[in-house]
Amino acid sequence: MSRFRKKPVVVEAFQMTQARRWDNSEWPEWLNAAWQKEIGQPGAFWRDVELPHTTLHISTMEGVMNIAWDDWIIRGVKGEIYSCKPDIFDATYEPVP
Repeated sequence: MSRFRKKPVVVEAFQMTQARRWDNSEWPEWLNAAWQKEIGQPGAFWRDVELPHTTLHISTMEGVMNIAWDDWIIRGVKGEIYSCKPDIFDATYEPVP
């Protein structure tokens, strides 16, 4: 068996807090573009109409991901978006100068 190390990559990320949900002015362009996509389309980002302003979702190639407050939304190296819990984000990523 061979061993491998993950290559370092730089991603864009945005932490979805309640305050940032209500004030969309801080959202990056790529997240605003995802908000405009049709529900179910890969990369779509939307809120649950049954529970307004509380439940957010991202449609990924692997299925729908639910987003909780303080989760990070990441834009990957191929433009894909997905969510990450804060503790995993802190253990995996560090700021790029």
